[in-house]
Amino acid sequence: MAAARLSGGDNRLVSLPLSRIRVIMKSSPEVSSINQDALFLTAKATELFVQYLATYSYKHGRGKEKRSLTYSDLSHTAEESETFQFLADILPKKILASKYLKMLEREKRDGKVEDDEEDEDDDDKEEESEEEDDES
Repeated sequence: MAAARLSGGDNRLVSLPLSRIRVIMKSSPEVSSINQDALFLTAKATELFVQYLATYSYKHGRGKEKRSLTYSDLSHTAEESETFQFLADILPKKILASKYLKMLEREKRDGKVEDDEEDEDDDDKEEESEEEDDES
């Protein structure tokens, strides 16, 4: 088995650090011990998932035009794709601090958050220009 070769010292089968994955797995109160095969398979599955997320986001995002993958591509994928919807809280849409403060003020005043379409379009344009500035 591939995991058997892993214990022989060949860590090239996975790119992620197994020690970190072990720490994350042990952080669950239900986990008392971790089999080496389970550790390897979790690491490999995580790698493949991240690769799939990145590829999907690249193909369906604006990064394809720029030949780069951006945070916006990832957050858009989490928001729009049913498969990746569970990541929406982890990869929220990036908004400007000024817009967030306005949303908080409105929430205090009205008791709810309203999202303006025009504000989003303006923020997308500002975000694109910020990304271009970062690349230069």
